[in-house]
Amino acid sequence: MHGEGFFLQALIYLSAAVVSVPIAKRIGLGSVLGYLLAGIAIGPFVLGLVGEEGQDVLHFAEFGVVMMLFLIGLELEPSRVWRLRAPILGLGGSQVAVTALVLAALGMTLDLDWRQALAIGVILALSSTAIVLQTLNEKGLLRTGGGQSAFSVLLFQDIAVIPIIALLPLLAVADAAPHGVGGSGGHDNTWVADLPGWAETLVVLAAVAAIILAGRYLLQPFFRFIARTGMRELFTAAALLLVIGTAVLMSKVGISPALGTFLAGVVLARSEYRHELESDIEPFKGLLLGLFFIAVGASIDFELIAARPQLIVSLMAVLILIKLAVLFLLGRIFRMSLDQNLLFSFSLAQGGEFAFVLFSFAVREGVVESGLASTLIAAVALTMAATPLLMLLNEKILQPRFGTRERAQREPDAIDEENPVIIAGFGSFGSIIGRLLRANGVGTTVLEYDSDRVDLLRRLGLKVFYGDASRVDLLKAAGAGQAKMLVLALDSHEKRMELVETVKKHFPHLILLARAGNRRQAYDLLGVGVEHVYREKFDSGLRTGVDALRLLGHRAYQAVRAAHKFRAHDEEAVRELAEMRHDQKLYLHTARQRIGDLEALLLSDLEDSGETRDQGWDTETLQREFGEDPT
Repeated sequence: MHGEGFFLQALIYLSAAVVSVPIAKRIGLGSVLGYLLAGIAIGPFVLGLVGEEGQDVLHFAEFGVVMMLFLIGLELEPSRVWRLRAPILGLGGSQVAVTALVLAALGMTLDLDWRQALAIGVILALSSTAIVLQTLNEKGLLRTGGGQSAFSVLLFQDIAVIPIIALLPLLAVADAAPHGVGGSGGHDNTWVADLPGWAETLVVLAAVAAIILAGRYLLQPFFRFIARTGMRELFTAAALLLVIGTAVLMSKVGISPALGTFLAGVVLARSEYRHELESDIEPFKGLLLGLFFIAVGASIDFELIAARPQLIVSLMAVLILIKLAVLFLLGRIFRMSLDQNLLFSFSLAQGGEFAFVLFSFAVREGVVESGLASTLIAAVALTMAATPLLMLLNEKILQPRFGTRERAQREPDAIDEENPVIIAGFGSFGSIIGRLLRANGVGTTVLEYDSDRVDLLRRLGLKVFYGDASRVDLLKAAGAGQAKMLVLALDSHEKRMELVETVKKHFPHLILLARAGNRRQAYDLLGVGVEHVYREKFDSGLRTGVDALRLLGHRAYQAVRAAHKFRAHDEEAVRELAEMRHDQKLYLHTARQRIGDLEALLLSDLEDSGETRDQGWDTETLQREFGEDPT
């Protein structure tokens, strides 16, 4: 019977999604609002197809948010997070601090204790990462100025949940409540349930440190061991084990599972298995996020709203208006254009999914009363449901009036030719390759994602197609199924790695020639099976070295021979070192040995060349050094 109940619930949720989302998208409401409306429709207060078990589904579906934060972490190398510190800390920190203080001041005017008011203000200052990123991605607005600013604020908010969890026990004003509220269950079974506030804070920090250390020193060898089995399904299982295991650990110490997996993702952002992890987790994330939005809609307590409609609707409106005002003011201070400021403000004006967890935690710690927390959770849920409508208000009414100054994303060109070679990226690197091939009668199809560069190249008389080469449909249109070779000359290393993954999966017959900016990028490309890798600064450095030797008095043939030997030795070293780059001790030992061997080889060649100076340009030796058979 239990099994039948599970399948019936799955049938209800999937049917609601399949029916409501296409309709919502067709009439311009977006998929997120479609999911929310589907949840409301099947919930206990409309059709009644799901009841109390909707809370259990919400807990399960929160793994969609967990996986989304893990994938976001994978996209953010620690160095990139550091480069973004100004918008993350400046804009994100200002948003949380100012919003929390304004809401706390409002709470104190309503006779709340200052500690309780501050706790509520901090929790309500957070926005919904799931809804905002999904909506911005769907509308193609994430890469705009407003979208990037919203992402920075959301990233700061997600990181801020850790200190918020640590802060809440210190704000306790009453004895801990026996049960949780709203969208989350209690935390009585956590490892820190009976610890004092200061000890709980130390446990939280220790758990975060454990994730960082494990990600840095244990997970790489673990995934390398799994990858050696050659079983894709086992790697998928290992990826899910990582995410779920981290989430369980975080739950056991009483903090947000999403934050733990986000940190794990950041630590693994430079891993050679990053793209494999992304491709394995992505399908589960999309399905569970949709389920999460449905569960949020189904869990809105319309009974409580009906009992106190004016209070809850007023709280919802006040929260949205205060956040809109604070966000718009910060946008002006940080000099956003009006259209991007409106996008930024309207996208973040709701409460967040972390409120379900944080209010439950605050009740357990005696910071907020259970009845007040339930009322605030209902208001937060309504603001989340209203977000797609706020985005539509901005998109359909405000943006047309004030003008959208950032260009809409350009559609890819229709490709009307097939050639043996496809070149992805036609900047300074790719254009040299393309012009050389064409000058020798080799047909090429060029794909370039920079629209300004495409327009310039066309004015120069070159045939270039606009489009993202990592898209399977565009590669098919470019004739990848019949082509012989693909040259990866894209500026972005991340895009190159993404394209390699796509080609290996869908067009494994193509010969890949890949550009690499440095040794680390060359290691990444060799690690995913690209045989022909070219470091863009390597040849120019060798050429400069040859000229330097000649100008210092060395014979031309000596300088050229030295460069050829250096190239052969270095390329062999790169392939060898690529396999041991994760073992730092072995890597450094081998690298030092290789450097010494090369210097000894070149010095020996220089001493020998004095005896055979007149035969320096003999044909057979040069052919062998270029890798050709002299016979």
